[in-house]
Amino acid sequence: MCVGPIRIDRLAQRVTREGQPIALLPREYRLLRYLAEQAGRPVGRGELLRQVWNLPFDPGTNVVEVHVSRLRARLDRGFAEPVLRTEKGRGYMLVG
Repeated sequence: MCVGPIRIDRLAQRVTREGQPIALLPREYRLLRYLAEQAGRPVGRGELLRQVWNLPFDPGTNVVEVHVSRLRARLDRGFAEPVLRTEKGRGYMLVG
């Protein structure tokens, strides 16, 4: 699966950006994979909690924001263009 410069190898559970490997923790990988499946549309916090964390309710923590921040740092560090964007009031979006 490819979204712009991001390539996700589902079988090996490996991620590269422009050929450079990106090491992700298991939850970061699941978050990235879900965002990639929804590429081009903002995904809200509630949807991420349900789909990535399997939580049918909001626990009132900043777990989503922390993981998105870590994932953004891993994906965008050293590159000119960000691929993980925040759409104010709508959610997070992986762009190509």
